[in-house]
Amino acid sequence: MSDTKWKISINGTEVDCVPHETILEAAKRADIYIPTLCHDERLEPYGGCRLCIVHVRGVPRALPACTTPVADNMEILTDTESIRKIRANILELLLSNHPSDCMRCEATGKCTLQNLSYEYKVDGSRFAGEQWDLPIREDNPFITFEPNKCVLCGRCVRICNEVVMAGTIEISGRGFHSIPETSFKKPRTLDNCEFCGQCVSTCPTSALTDKRGRGKGRDYELTKVRTTCPYCGTGCNFDLNVKNGKVVKVTSALDAPVNHGNLCIKGRYGYEFIHSFERIQFPLIRKGDKFYTASWDEALDFVATKFKSLIKKYGADSVGGYSSARCTNEENYLFAKFVRTAFLTNNIDNCARV
Repeated sequence: MSDTKWKISINGTEVDCVPHETILEAAKRADIYIPTLCHDERLEPYGGCRLCIVHVRGVPRALPACTTPVADNMEILTDTESIRKIRANILELLLSNHPSDCMRCEATGKCTLQNLSYEYKVDGSRFAGEQWDLPIREDNPFITFEPNKCVLCGRCVRICNEVVMAGTIEISGRGFHSIPETSFKKPRTLDNCEFCGQCVSTCPTSALTDKRGRGKGRDYELTKVRTTCPYCGTGCNFDLNVKNGKVVKVTSALDAPVNHGNLCIKGRYGYEFIHSFERIQFPLIRKGDKFYTASWDEALDFVATKFKSLIKKYGADSVGGYSSARCTNEENYLFAKFVRTAFLTNNIDNCARV
């Protein structure tokens, strides 16, 4: 990034920025709110929804903040009366072809369209006309698609192409009949989809939702617990959404330092083992042909005693450690250090090696 520093003015506030930065990026850093539906920080600027339009001094028309680069000494106004009127008109047009079922909608409370409609005091009654009446798509095990709630922001298509690079969906049709769709409207399968749920994570409405989490709690009822994915050593973070002590779904954490909100199928949908009745919840010690429940102290003492006897009888190189790629790098490091310092051996291996 260039060391050149520019100064711009946003609503009278002086903001430092750098060349090639957009107005929206500069405003976010300055904690100045500009509404948007089609923007996702993981994606290239799109300028599709036009809700982020702003006035720039010297320019005779409104400009989209998400695609307009800053210039030195630029003066910007983000919330004038004319700008708010244009945004309200855009929202009215979107709501004219949108279901009015917010009372039972899965995204109520976290829907960007709903929140903006509340802020700009619009209800969709101004532009009456034909509305979509498309069936709900549930032809795959993980994602529910409600096309009537789609606002054609393009985020699902772009994240599938730009981040996942799977190319599963594209905007199909023209005009009123445009819709994100798979090739030839085929159901999502492992042949054409990775089931990573990235499209769900970026959808600003409830057009795309996680099927397993539907109906299990409103957003305000869920406690989000940040954790690290256990399936590999990459260290992806995500939020467990917990209600009444049960994990009901996984959501992306855009501020995660490793994955920035991106997840694979295992991280997003592989959480059902947490409450599986087959999961071992207590240490078990084998006696003869049977296993007996033990306390952690008892189990650890038993293991330590066995290791000590083996090392005493056969030497340190008779034992070793086998670690897992499902552990974090830090956990694997500590395990390796434990084997070398406690067992005094370098017999360490990891399932990821093969």
